[in-house]
Amino acid sequence: MEVLTLTTYADAPFMTQQQAALEERGVSFTTLSVAGEVAADTDRRPVDYVRTVPRVVREAATGYDLIHAHYGLTAPLALAGLRTPIVLSLWGSDVHGPVAPISKAAAPFCDAVVVMSERMREALGRECTVIPDGVDLERFRPEPREQAKQRVGWDDEGQDVLFPYPPARGVKNHPRAERIVSVVDNLREEPVRLRTVHGVDHDAVADYMNAADALLLTSDSEGSPNSVKEALACNLPVVATDVGDVPERLAGVDPSVVATSDEELVEGLLAVLERDERSNGRVAAREVSIDRTADRLLEVYERVADTVIDTETEGEQWRVVGTGWLE
Repeated sequence: MEVLTLTTYADAPFMTQQQAALEERGVSFTTLSVAGEVAADTDRRPVDYVRTVPRVVREAATGYDLIHAHYGLTAPLALAGLRTPIVLSLWGSDVHGPVAPISKAAAPFCDAVVVMSERMREALGRECTVIPDGVDLERFRPEPREQAKQRVGWDDEGQDVLFPYPPARGVKNHPRAERIVSVVDNLREEPVRLRTVHGVDHDAVADYMNAADALLLTSDSEGSPNSVKEALACNLPVVATDVGDVPERLAGVDPSVVATSDEELVEGLLAVLERDERSNGRVAAREVSIDRTADRLLEVYERVADTVIDTETEGEQWRVVGTGWLE
């Protein structure tokens, strides 16, 4: 099976890991990224998407079994592929944020839509497949904390709370994380530090997970945050806001806390740090291993490739999509 991938971020670790797992299952990928530059505090311009359309048309015409569009803003580009079946994967902010209207408008014209959580499916308001991004259990696994601290250059004094996102990403709410850790630091006898880590090689993230005493997620919205699943795989306790599939992922994980207010975040983080124990999260992480999620996505690929049929009726081109017809 040959797949054309459309994305706004070609180096997204969860996407490249997913592709690697699917390549082991016989899928080949060509990745086409939206034109223009993007950073944590810089979005692409509308013209960048417009000037990407001809590239999509030319590439799709070379023949693919399907187009996999990652993120809602790439869905209109995928539709330019005309007769090629489309799988649309939504990432979270494209369902809960300002991009949501585009995602909702484009989704009915795609042959399959994949979301990361039940909350995303409810927000999208249409039938779709829930598949969280998987975590690589070989890369993310428990290691001795002291050794991990040495590798990342942290000293042995006090406790370290990991925030693995750029502060510029507003939806992650870094100011709230700073506020929560500041309060907890004042309540603890030993120092408590917020460790904001971003821009490091993805292979090194596991070292930070194993070196930290807790992961703090203060996001305003999420789909299925990969940092939470990676923390689970390393048995790192998690204190998080009630967003995305976090309650489902942390069900039965101890110690870990899901909170809805600053007070609950403070109390939860304080309790986790006072216990000073690793969690049992790796058991829960097995449910979202990269192998399991890749198998489920491959089923979607195969279903779409098998159920889309091209035919000609009085000179017009049609596609069979499920039980309906699209001209």
